[in-house]
Amino acid sequence: MGADRVFAYGAAAGLLGDLLLGDPRRGHPVAAFGRAAGAVERVLWRDHRGWGALHTAVCAGGAAALGAVAARAVRTSPTASVALTGVATWSVVGGTSLAREARAVGRALESGDVEAARARLPHLCGRDPQALDADGIARAVVESVAENTSDAVVGALTWGAVAGVPGLLGFRAVNTLDAMVGHKSPRHRRYGWASARLDDVAGWPGARLTAVLATVAGGDPRGAVRAWRADAAEHPSPNAGPVEASFAGALGVRLGGTLSYGGRVEHRPVLNGGGRAVQVSDIDRAVRLSRRVSWLALGVCAGARLLGSRLLNPAPKGGHPLAAAPKSGRRARIPVPKGRTS
Repeated sequence: MGADRVFAYGAAAGLLGDLLLGDPRRGHPVAAFGRAAGAVERVLWRDHRGWGALHTAVCAGGAAALGAVAARAVRTSPTASVALTGVATWSVVGGTSLAREARAVGRALESGDVEAARARLPHLCGRDPQALDADGIARAVVESVAENTSDAVVGALTWGAVAGVPGLLGFRAVNTLDAMVGHKSPRHRRYGWASARLDDVAGWPGARLTAVLATVAGGDPRGAVRAWRADAAEHPSPNAGPVEASFAGALGVRLGGTLSYGGRVEHRPVLNGGGRAVQVSDIDRAVRLSRRVSWLALGVCAGARLLGSRLLNPAPKGGHPLAAAPKSGRRARIPVPKGRTS
């Protein structure tokens, strides 16, 4: 079995496993990586970009190298290779947990319990929940669902299609490092610079694929394209901009605006300004769109891997049967007609 089919079968199994099982409540591999990365930071931290780059190289490079070693160890067994790809995919994608947390906040808002919604919001994003009313919480959830569809699902599948298990683990490592040290706090402004920039680069293809698929799978393709073209570039994040803008247009809602992170107020551009304000019911719509985008991404990534394999390794053209060497490696014996001697 070729590497293209190994990825296709394994990624499908991993995404199905995430749908049925979700994330483990204890012993999650990403949490284990986070603890290891935190330990490395405690050793290496200096208020310097170079030391931060070393931290990024050690952690992200180590995750990718671990994936390469594991893939090499099982390369002779197609079954084991598919299983490894499935487990790696399941461990790095987080679509089910994303949907579960978003809907939990939505249920709290539907029941009128804004305090419960505020308490649950940090499971999805790092905004200050106390600074948000019910409408602000609903908007934050929809924006988080959009951005994390790219970060938690599509980006991982994209790099898995490119580089197999090392790509899956490497992308999740980069994305996790950005969440840990890639923000503009006094401690990480310089130390986390390399992680933030690498996350921008690694997230670029997955974010564009997410935006395209949201346009295709959403209810308003023209609105999604219009919002993407008009507003995405105004977003401070080069990857969140296209994703959130396309989701906003596809859902017909207005995203962006003023928000607060860690006591710091940001005035972000409005995305799809012609849309209506986000309502609580839009949370479930965003989750359903995220699901459709995730499964479409699996098809696109698996198909691209299969097509790439065919283009890079074309089947040999047919030739004369005698041109092929015997499988045994011995010289072929040519039959002699009766009545003649050899």
